[in-house]
Amino acid sequence: MAPSTPANITNPVLGLSGFPGLETAHHWIGIPIFSAYLVAVLGNCTILYVIWAEPSLHQPMYYFLAMLATTDLGLCLTTVPTVLGVLWFQLRKVSKKACVAQLFIVHSFSFMESAVLFAMAVDRFLAVCFPLRYTALVTPSRVVRMGFGLLLRSTLFLLPPVPFLLQFPYCPGAALSHSYCLHQDLIHLACANTAFNSLYALTLILLTMGCDLLFILISYSLILKTVLGRTSGGEGHHKALGTCVSHLCAVLVVYVPVLGLSVVHRFGQHASPLLHVVMGNIYILLPPLMNPIIYSIKTKQIYSRILQIFSLPNC
Repeated sequence: MAPSTPANITNPVLGLSGFPGLETAHHWIGIPIFSAYLVAVLGNCTILYVIWAEPSLHQPMYYFLAMLATTDLGLCLTTVPTVLGVLWFQLRKVSKKACVAQLFIVHSFSFMESAVLFAMAVDRFLAVCFPLRYTALVTPSRVVRMGFGLLLRSTLFLLPPVPFLLQFPYCPGAALSHSYCLHQDLIHLACANTAFNSLYALTLILLTMGCDLLFILISYSLILKTVLGRTSGGEGHHKALGTCVSHLCAVLVVYVPVLGLSVVHRFGQHASPLLHVVMGNIYILLPPLMNPIIYSIKTKQIYSRILQIFSLPNC
């Protein structure tokens, strides 16, 4: 009979990290994080309400924006409470199954956010480059089907590594380098061969988020070429490009933290543990916080409606 594996190896309790070296200030650090969390939740809920309540916003462009707001909500709702639990209540322990469930949800929302940004770039490309055919090409029913397709892509491709994560033995007393669970962070703690998970994760990122970013750049190159090649006046050029500015800002807000966190995970083994925690919190908070602000300021219809909701004068 094969020797049994100790229970604390097969079903470990994993540790979550706070801010190393700043443990005495955790309660104070939690205040700006909680404030940003409230603003992010309120902002994205406001965007969703405005799109739902304003009939003039029932258009494909704003349906994609609603998908982005929903994704941002999911990302912060599934992570920030865990972070605050660590900072305010010293809730540093998480079971392996709960950790795997959380990382699956977090990465699903991340891939979904990238996919929605790609879909929004295609939408802007069709609107600027084929304005006469836009309403025929981009219909609400097609937007809904595309949304379900992107959701399936963002979840199904994440399933293969999950059985391995659940079967891996983890070292006793293992502690993650973040205040919540991420795939690359978890496999570093496994007392097993994690080559498949590492290779699959890298391949998946390149084939999904990498391709999304590449197609976004190609779309905007074609948009810029089309706008600059038109013989209409400068005002028309600025108006066409103006519809794309908010989306480009959202792309930067999402991809810069993702790339930064990926670099820290893969090449920052000797970096300060505090850097890992800071980058992890920027990754989950910056897009949900900034995207509603960007679209509220840069989209006139949303900006005006928000002013009406809060009974503010439209300057």
